[in-house]
Amino acid sequence: MKSALTALAALLVCTACAPVSSTTPAEPLPSASAASPATLSAGGKPQAPGGTAPATLGVAWDEASKTAALETATKAMTLYARPTVPDKQWIQELGQLLTAQATADYQYVDPANIPATRITGTGQLRIDENNGFGCHIVFPTDAGDYDVQLLRSAADKPWQVNRFTPPNGTK
Repeated sequence: MKSALTALAALLVCTACAPVSSTTPAEPLPSASAASPATLSAGGKPQAPGGTAPATLGVAWDEASKTAALETATKAMTLYARPTVPDKQWIQELGQLLTAQATADYQYVDPANIPATRITGTGQLRIDENNGFGCHIVFPTDAGDYDVQLLRSAADKPWQVNRFTPPNGTK
C-alpha cells in the first residue's frame, strides 16, 4: 500500500510539472504574396540570385581535373577487382585511394565476393559542371558496369574513391 501511495504521489508531481495544453489556435502564418517572395536563406536574401546555380567556390572542371579523376578511378577499380588477393593486402593497397568513410565501409569486405576480375574498357567520366567536388566514372567489367564515385575536398586535393557500385546497385 505504501509503494502504491508513493507511485501515486510521484505521478501527481510529474503531471503538475507538465505543460498545459492550449485550446487557443496558433496564429496563422502571413501569406506569401508577389510583394514578398518566399526565400530559404537567412536575412531574406534568395539562395540563388537570378535563378542561377551557386558557384563551385573555385573548384571548376578543367582537363587536368578530368584526367586526374579518370586516372584515380582506373587505378582504384583495378585494385578493387581482384577477388583472389588476400583481404588484408586488398584493403591496404586499395585504402590509399579511399575516403575515410569508404575505408571504414570496405575494411571488412572479402575480395573473394567481388564478381569483377578485370576492367574490360575505358571508364566513362560523368560530371556535373556545377560541382567540382565530385564525379562518377562508369567502368565496363567482366561482371557488368561498375560506377565509381570520386570526391575531393578542394581543387588542389587528390581525388578519392567514396563508393564502388556494382551492376546490381549494391555496395
